[in-house]
Amino acid sequence: MIRQKPKTETSYEVKDIYVLEGLEPVRKRPAMYIGSTGPDGLHHLIWECVDNSLDEAIAGYAKNIEVSLLPGD
Repeated sequence: MIRQKPKTETSYEVKDIYVLEGLEPVRKRPAMYIGSTGPDGLHHLIWECVDNSLDEAIAGYAKNIEVSLLPGD
């Protein structure tokens, strides 16, 4: 027989909900957008930059693509 966890009552009201503006949601929960905040996430971000740049170049909107990874925050 499988034991089930006891249900806990949680509730929230409208006053408990707030909307994040602009880039605030990305800064607050980056893993939600890129999947990871570790090396895999960095790899994904670089991949997206290169992939999107290639799309623009193929469409004729760019001749050169340059991606720089700089130290820092």
